[in-house]
Amino acid sequence: MDEPVLLTGASGRVGEAILRHAGEDFAWRLFDREPVPRDRRPSRVAADDVFISDVTDTNALINAIEGCKAVIHLAGDPRPEAPWKSVLENNINGTQAVYEAAVNADVDRFIFASSNHAVGSYETNERTPAMYRSDDTYRLDGRELPRPSNLYGVSKATGEIIGRYYHDNHGIAVANVRIGNLTEGHPPIDYERGQAMWLSYRDCAHLFSRCIDAEYEFEIIYGISDNDRKYYSIAHAKDTLGYNPQDNSAEWQGKERIVKKGE
Repeated sequence: MDEPVLLTGASGRVGEAILRHAGEDFAWRLFDREPVPRDRRPSRVAADDVFISDVTDTNALINAIEGCKAVIHLAGDPRPEAPWKSVLENNINGTQAVYEAAVNADVDRFIFASSNHAVGSYETNERTPAMYRSDDTYRLDGRELPRPSNLYGVSKATGEIIGRYYHDNHGIAVANVRIGNLTEGHPPIDYERGQAMWLSYRDCAHLFSRCIDAEYEFEIIYGISDNDRKYYSIAHAKDTLGYNPQDNSAEWQGKERIVKKGE
């Protein structure tokens, strides 16, 4: 029987994308403070594979993580405007609690949902809006220091550093995915920044699947589709993880996909 993957925050948008497009590829444990709707649960997920609790609940985490080979940690307050009290408890303390449970359970790898907000302040007035356009060559590639644009971004940058500690001191493999603008169906309309950092649902699921299966030590990668206009480099994700995105915001006009010649 396959060793399961623990998916925290499973009822959110990223969890929805992963379960929709990779739900049948792995055995799952679903963990969230809100129940995952039954029609979004993969067929192999039984009732005792679903855990409804908070990520700061140590006992619930211990029960959920036992026997897992990997953790995809999505849980936390996702609001860019979230106040400090919430990001401290839900995003920082929660992430540390999940890491602690993971190393105590001898989990092989930890995949952390970081965010574009961890580096949002690189988008200075001098660089924007040119950096959102396909003819601009400015790129962030994961080697730059965090530069958060809000307290939510601070919590995501802190989560990356927590992962560095647990990797260096406990040997767990860590992939930090700085997620761009995840939308279902089509890229954001008339929004240059959103199109530059667009991540489609199927590319999202593929990227997290590669994080489960690939071999690596500690990585910071960007989670966007292969957009013509981009200021995040995905070269490292391709080289290290075998990420092979299928979507590109330039292939869309509004809500309609432009059919390319030869298709």
